[in-house]
Parts: sequence; C-alpha cells; structure tokens
Amino acid sequence: MNTRPFVQQRPPLLGFAAWSGTGKTTLLTALLPRLRARGLRLACIKHAHHAFDVDHPQKDSYRLRHAGAEQMLIASDQRWALMVETPEPSSAPRLADLVAQLDSQRADLILVEGFKAERFPKIELHRAELDRPWLYPDDPDIFALASDVAPPSTAHPWVHLNDLDAIEQLVLDFLQAARSAV
Repeated sequence: MNTRPFVQQRPPLLGFAAWSGTGKTTLLTALLPRLRARGLRLACIKHAHHAFDVDHPQKDSYRLRHAGAEQMLIASDQRWALMVETPEPSSAPRLADLVAQLDSQRADLILVEGFKAERFPKIELHRAELDRPWLYPDDPDIFALASDVAPPSTAHPWVHLNDLDAIEQLVLDFLQAARSAV
C-alpha cells in the first residue's frame, strides 16, 4: 500500500483513475451508499474536463457570479455550495487546493474521481472495449485494478469491474491501511 503524503493526511484520499467513458461516476454512485451503510462519512472530489456550471442563468447566484463575484456561496437550511472563479481559466485546479476546501472533521475518506496525473493512491478502472492503454504501468500510485478483462502481468491486486463487493473490499482495505499508517 502506498504511503504518499496524501495517504497520511486525514482523512485519506483514494482515487479512481480511468479514461473517460469507463464508468467512474456509475461505479461511485453504486459504491457510495454501500460505504455510507458501513457508517463512513464520505467526501468526493470530481475533476471535470470542460467548463461546467451548477447554477442556471435564471438563478440569482448565477447572475451574481457573472456580474463579478469571484466567490459565490449559496446556502439554505439543507445545503450550501461555494462557486469560485479561477483567476487563470487555463490552469487546472490542484487537488491539494481542493482538498483544503473540505471540512476534514466531517469525513472519514475522500474519494476522488479523475485527477489521474496527480500523485495520490488510486484504483485504476479499465474497460477493454474503449481500447485505451492501461494507466498502471506509468503510475506508481495505482495500487489495485478493476477491469472487465484480466490485466497483463502485474503484481497489483485485480478485481472484476462489475464486482462491487470486491471493489468495496479494496476501499475498506485501503482505509484500514491508511488508518494504521498514522
């Protein structure tokens, strides 16, 4: 198990790295309720490869942000969201900066979708029909593989991409190892 700085941070980070179209979001939406049922408090960070918006042009928060608010926090009695405009739109966000925005006291584990070029522990998801190369040979932070075909020779643990029980166990084993590393 990797012991990179992100693992030793509290709460630990665990990434799911894959090419677009592999099913990262689908997997996480199935995995999150199972982990919550175990009593885990989870935070997620998702990398988007394009411009996105969570408000709509008709909403006040959208109008205020587009009028010049570089930070726009909208809140209700049920949730709040913070939108921050980046000063240099061409620069990709750094994972460490995003993690710093989370309330670490309210999470046992941070699950990260994407950010495959950053250095932190990851499970690679691989779908053969996409005909994309494996990531693990070039990424020393990938410690396990979940795919619909057996990987080429590797020392990494491998589970089937559709075996949610096995993927859940990989996450739980990672969390136990991260907690022990403290």
